[in-house]
Amino acid sequence: MWRLIVEGAQRGAWNMAVDEALVEAVDGGRSEPVLRLYRWSPPCLSLGFSQPYEVADAGFCAARGVAVVRRPTGGRAVLHHLELTYAVAAPLGRGPFTHDLQAAYQTICRALVAGLRTVGVPAQLSGTPADGMIKPTRAIPCFVGPAAGEVVAAGRKLVGSAMRRVGDAILQHGSILEGWDGALQAGCLGLADDSSLRSAVVTVGDLAAGALAAGRLEAAIAAGVGSALGVALAPSALTSAERSRAALLERERYGHARWTVGRDGWVPGDER
Repeated sequence: MWRLIVEGAQRGAWNMAVDEALVEAVDGGRSEPVLRLYRWSPPCLSLGFSQPYEVADAGFCAARGVAVVRRPTGGRAVLHHLELTYAVAAPLGRGPFTHDLQAAYQTICRALVAGLRTVGVPAQLSGTPADGMIKPTRAIPCFVGPAAGEVVAAGRKLVGSAMRRVGDAILQHGSILEGWDGALQAGCLGLADDSSLRSAVVTVGDLAAGALAAGRLEAAIAAGVGSALGVALAPSALTSAERSRAALLERERYGHARWTVGRDGWVPGDER
């Protein structure tokens, strides 16, 4: 049995803190595997674990009310706006996942494909990047240029995901684009032109079979994960211990400038 946690829009630092608290709980044997679905408010630019802070245009973000947070996972910058975010926290070596991280990553992506197809989105896993695709640089956002095995539709990237191993568990989370504000994305990264960005991505709104009712995409993704992974999902919520841990992680790491700017965010208890 997996836990299904569906939440409304939350601030970026809290979202990252909760994802980390959940994978810690799974790794520590205090939780069953989790699928968490959530959104962001206000819009938030998340940086990959190893990205330099300077890829963000901090002045533009502040002026437009866009928060900036650093993820616990790698990859490139993502503007979290007009999207549904998923997070999977699960153990390795049992259930649907072996200890092969790439296989686990693609297994989760295939589950997303299954869910997206139920709402009329012709999603699939990408092969090798197409010729002529924009070559990734540290300033180019995550959604420009899918890697092999990522979720695409109509030849363009639809879902951007990243994974981190925590002990004997994994955290994989990612953005499922429902809409796209290329000008805001470009401005947050100090890019002058957003035309190349928009041509590289596609959204659920572009391809779904009609407008989706509130909660329909969440239900589709949950059903896809359950079916593709062969697991049952039971509605759940954060425990008091998970909330307490997330509050500490937000206060001392994800909501703190020393982590966001300099990736310096040791938290008491991390040594366990």
